[in-house]
Amino acid sequence: MSATRAPAAQLVLTALPGIPLVQAGDDLAALILAGLERAGLALTTNDVIAVAQKVVSKAEGRCLRLADVTPSARADALAALTQKDPRLVEVVLSEAKEVLRACPNTLIVEHRLGFVCANAGVDRSNVAPHGAGLDEFVLLLPVDPDDTCRGLRERLRAATGAEVGVIINDSHGRAWRNGTVGVALGAAGFPALQDMRGHPDLFDYALQITQIGLADELAAAASLLMGQADEGRPVIHIRGVPYALREGSAAELIRRKEMDLFR
Repeated sequence: MSATRAPAAQLVLTALPGIPLVQAGDDLAALILAGLERAGLALTTNDVIAVAQKVVSKAEGRCLRLADVTPSARADALAALTQKDPRLVEVVLSEAKEVLRACPNTLIVEHRLGFVCANAGVDRSNVAPHGAGLDEFVLLLPVDPDDTCRGLRERLRAATGAEVGVIINDSHGRAWRNGTVGVALGAAGFPALQDMRGHPDLFDYALQITQIGLADELAAAASLLMGQADEGRPVIHIRGVPYALREGSAAELIRRKEMDLFR
């Protein structure tokens, strides 16, 4: 008689097809539900939906026309140092708590939400057409990503009855490594930070300091399917997260300034 085999652990990610270019005021929950239907997926409890920051920002009307921005003296000075458009620098400053690093082609700030990132997350890619004679637009991060995630979660639960998690993800650089990775700007319905302290390892040693950035790990996985260029896949369905869901927020991931050894 053969031994019973444990089921294989699986994490399944599916890019929802047919999500249109999002405009200010669009109903993201309705777009997600329509995408799930096209994919032949029914939401179940413990599923997670990852949504790209750009579509959230666009739906929330966070797009600015650079022609409408007047740079301050501080923005002009930083623009000269960083070799960036003074109008862009002014927008970055409007979103920043503190400028941490400024040098040619680089402006690192603490965002008003607590993230440390380049250009306060202000972006020009996949925002609007570029070219001679066209207005240039930039896109700011959502006003309150955690609150947006909570709202989407409530809408999805009301429509399907499923208790799901929601992530808003974006691409950030890292202090110690080249290349951008997906990180969670907002989260709801699951632990953004999974605390494993006290859990035994394979040899019954109790873990002392292990905390898993679960929301960031899922955001990075979703980014693989979303892509960074013209893929047009801004919503990812995730099934098989190997941790119990609970209420949470991306604010759990922000390291307190007094514990940040790299400031």
